[in-house]
Amino acid sequence: MDSKAATILLLVSLVSAAVGQLIQKPTAEPTIKSVRIFCNSNDIVVSIDTVTDFNGMIYPKGLSKNSSCMTEFVEQTTPVLYKLPLKSCNTMSTELEDGIEYFNTVVVQPHRKLVTNQGRGYHIRCKYQTQEKTVTNAFNVSSMGTTPLTATAPMPGCYMRIFAGEPSDSLIAENVRIGDPLTMVVSLDDQEIYGMKVTDCLVRDGLGWGEQMLINSEGCPVDEEILGEFQYSTSKTTAVVRFQAHKFPYTASVYYQCNVKLCIKNAGGCDDVPPVCIQGENVVRRRRRRDVDVSEVDGEGVLKDLDDTTTDLTIEVFSGLYVNEDEELPDTETNDVSLPVKEEVERDPDTLCLSPRTLAIGIAIAGLILMIAVIAAIIILISRRRRRKESSTTGSSIYSGPYTNTAYSHSS
Repeated sequence: MDSKAATILLLVSLVSAAVGQLIQKPTAEPTIKSVRIFCNSNDIVVSIDTVTDFNGMIYPKGLSKNSSCMTEFVEQTTPVLYKLPLKSCNTMSTELEDGIEYFNTVVVQPHRKLVTNQGRGYHIRCKYQTQEKTVTNAFNVSSMGTTPLTATAPMPGCYMRIFAGEPSDSLIAENVRIGDPLTMVVSLDDQEIYGMKVTDCLVRDGLGWGEQMLINSEGCPVDEEILGEFQYSTSKTTAVVRFQAHKFPYTASVYYQCNVKLCIKNAGGCDDVPPVCIQGENVVRRRRRRDVDVSEVDGEGVLKDLDDTTTDLTIEVFSGLYVNEDEELPDTETNDVSLPVKEEVERDPDTLCLSPRTLAIGIAIAGLILMIAVIAAIIILISRRRRRKESSTTGSSIYSGPYTNTAYSHSS
């Protein structure tokens, strides 16, 4: 019995050791040594130092399939350089007190076909400080002759913000659902010189596949069911429009872009703000062009409207957000650390998905439990058979009392 128990304990210890090695098996050594980023005016360059030549792919999180943002590398020597545009490919921005910050999550997979445990996700950020700029605006006043006058004024800061709900809630929209109420606010810094008119607004998918015009060059909406007219403040430095969240069918990221045309208030350049739109045309601007009384003659003898002197003062503003179809919004990770990133895949709710390692651990544990159960059953069976044998030996009744054989008995 002792030898059998020792054998059983040895088998149990061997199985336990195998399961322990499977659970504690270290992951493969990463091929990435270090990652650096360079903040450029139009993109972020990710520089990756690798142990060997890089054969893999780099892409923003969520854009690994059929995406123009994914780049494949074949036998690429170190360092590997990947360019991430600022205004597409899921790159988003947030305003700071002294500037603006762009951020994204980039996945580095050291294999061109498979997603392995060596892949890593890097949350990258680039901060840009805004600097005060000056512009020079030259214009002529016909009533004072043809002497050119030059005015120099600081360029006002211009911003686009998209709020969830009302602007008074001060909640910047980042992750919303289709149909959620949003408010787009385009504004200039408070000053007395410049006004503005918002034109040429469009929404893009950030992948270079599709875009939709929202506001035309006259400042009038193209489709009011998607985006209506901007409402301007009396100072003509703020424009507000309310709309419902929408998206392209194949991606959750949407980018809004508008041109903000500056106009000089005291020179009559902002008389057509706000626009009065009829069938996509600003009738105020059309009437003003027809009835304009103040004009100048340039060197070639061509009539020139005062408002045309400021057409080159245009600022491009944009903002992006995520619009989701599911009820649960994705988590927004803000830690600047290197973590493995798992790609989001649509799964059948009736299907149980396990990783190969989890499945192997489960099989090993189930085998261990089954083996222990079999060993316990064998021990119980042997014990019962031994008890039966002992009871049959000690319980035999052989009559040993006095015996008289009458065949040999006789009386004298």
